[in-house]
Amino acid sequence: MSDPRTTPSIFTRGAVDLSALRPSAPAKPAAPSRPAAAPAAAVPGAVPGPGPVPGAVPGVTPDVIIDVTEADFQSVLERSLTTPILLDFWADWCEPCKKLSPVLEKLAVEYGGSWILGKVNVDENPRLAQVFRVQGIPQVTALIGGQPVEGFSGVLSETQVRQYVDAVLKAAGVSVATPEDPRLDAADDALMGGDLDAAEAAYRKILAESPADAAAESGLAQVELYRRIAGVDPSTALAKADADPEDVEAQRLAADIEVLSGQAAEAYSRLITLVKKTAGDDRDAVRKHLLSLFAVAGPDDPAVAGARRALASALF
Repeated sequence: MSDPRTTPSIFTRGAVDLSALRPSAPAKPAAPSRPAAAPAAAVPGAVPGPGPVPGAVPGVTPDVIIDVTEADFQSVLERSLTTPILLDFWADWCEPCKKLSPVLEKLAVEYGGSWILGKVNVDENPRLAQVFRVQGIPQVTALIGGQPVEGFSGVLSETQVRQYVDAVLKAAGVSVATPEDPRLDAADDALMGGDLDAAEAAYRKILAESPADAAAESGLAQVELYRRIAGVDPSTALAKADADPEDVEAQRLAADIEVLSGQAAEAYSRLITLVKKTAGDDRDAVRKHLLSLFAVAGPDDPAVAGARRALASALF
């Protein structure tokens, strides 16, 4: 995911004039004095106090999800000076909006106030839709430091929305720990408990909803790995592989055992050597087996990066 502030977007193809939504009163001094008796929520951009927050959506934390209108947009804009705000442009009649909005709301709660979700009903706030050049909904636009940055239109998967949110937070200089995914927790618990069927079903469900989920891909690869070594005696399998370096099945099984024994680098080297020695269907089977072991480790494992380069060299 690119940095929203440096990537060409709808906002860099022409200026977005937000001044039309600002009051015409003279600008405030740089360091305004706050009346002692004024509640915090009454001061634009201030951290809300215990009283009700304008635009807050009932039933959720006030600082997490708010309704945004043309009347209170100036305060929302000023609030983005300290906290990134994602504007969700939607309408009651928009069916795709009903798919995206729940994802945005779920993530807003999960991220615990590190960003704010501002919901904009385009039918009730046509000036906002015009200023932000909304041509189709749903549309999501971020506000960072009082300025709009790259957004997206249409429905994205939860994983893609998470990636966008993380990119916005990074652009805003906000460091936030990645929220835990309860779906992965349940799948991992099943895997660690030895219920491979339940684990497989859980991981496949995650991948059906979020096809690029690396953690779920890794979990599913682990399920397949555990199934391959079920009932195998490690010492016997390794001895058989050492005795016959040309035995493709023996080498594949030995590599599985090495991965589970914490010797992934040795397993990768074993199969890369076998790739060099084989051809046709055998070679393709070894290659696919090696890729499945890469998936177990995940894409960020440095050993995988080196092994991928070695595999490419062996193949070409």
